[in-house]
Amino acid sequence: MTVSAFLKDHIAIAAEQFDVSVVANTTDVRLLQRMGLDATLHPIAIVRPISLWQDLLALCALVRVFRAGHFDIVHSVSPKAGLLAMFAAVLAGVRHRVHTFTGQVWVTRRGWRRWMFRKADALLASLTTRILVDSPSQLEFLVAEGVFDAGKAEVIGKGSICGVDSARFHPDSEVRRKLRDALHIPQSDTVLLFLGRLNRDKGVLDLAGAFALLAQHCPAVRLLLVGPDEDGLAERIAEAVGAAADRVQRIDYTQQPEYFMAAADIFCLPSYREGFGQVLIEAASAGLPAVASRIYGITDAVVDGETGLLHPPGDTVAIKAALSQLIRDAPKRAAMGERARRRALNEFSQAESTQGLMAFYGKMQN
Repeated sequence: MTVSAFLKDHIAIAAEQFDVSVVANTTDVRLLQRMGLDATLHPIAIVRPISLWQDLLALCALVRVFRAGHFDIVHSVSPKAGLLAMFAAVLAGVRHRVHTFTGQVWVTRRGWRRWMFRKADALLASLTTRILVDSPSQLEFLVAEGVFDAGKAEVIGKGSICGVDSARFHPDSEVRRKLRDALHIPQSDTVLLFLGRLNRDKGVLDLAGAFALLAQHCPAVRLLLVGPDEDGLAERIAEAVGAAADRVQRIDYTQQPEYFMAAADIFCLPSYREGFGQVLIEAASAGLPAVASRIYGITDAVVDGETGLLHPPGDTVAIKAALSQLIRDAPKRAAMGERARRRALNEFSQAESTQGLMAFYGKMQN
């Protein structure tokens, strides 16, 4: 999923300059070929939960791959894969070891769990030679928390792991009409969209509660929830929206997020933790203003009052108030959407993000 969602274009451009190998947790040996990528695939089972035996097997497999490949650079993404990859790269004697931080699971934890996961990130950082972070505010947070020193890390451009593909994410009136018809949503209704993994940390229960309040006074409003239900929240979401359940639709998974963005009017991300909020700039490129949490990462993706409205995390009443503002003021909503798209195109282009990463690799060759 990481390769498909974030790294595909980076790999394609890197393969024009470098001999690229990709390690991924997959059983699909044709994964890269199907994506049209000229790179070597090494399938290794790196599972998300902690599993000492499986993790040890993955570590040994990574060391073998790194030693056989004689790589100049090993670059990891995601916490668990990063920790294993950086350990393996040290053991294999890889000179340049890079990890990209894209958010911290421990931000919403308390007690020993927060301490343990934070220490794991600090250990991961200590194994690297350079660090990338996908937003300026996340970098500031990690430095303040003592995870690493500021001089070891940088952000490419204004942030984002891969920028946004404006040819893919853009306003599309025909797609809007067809998808709304397919979902039996009136063309005149205002559609609120959440797109991502449905779990507690994403604030979907807060959004459901806010929608229940909103629906009492705004009959022509719909809520679309698109993404896998990781925490089994379907029943709790249904309870939270109450009598407005008939105006809420769930789609489990999509490979065309741009279609749902084209069909929506406001993008919602009431998250408790984000490294950057990649989906926010994709929605912005599609011309959608955002209503999102005022937390690090998101504050880099959304300019409060200009490209969207920010609210305190977990504040259902504030979410409802922000949504109500944009629902009732269509000209303001449209103006914010236009500014959001302009900013996404000017500051978060996919091409510039990839060029920045290639320049970063190039500096390590010198």
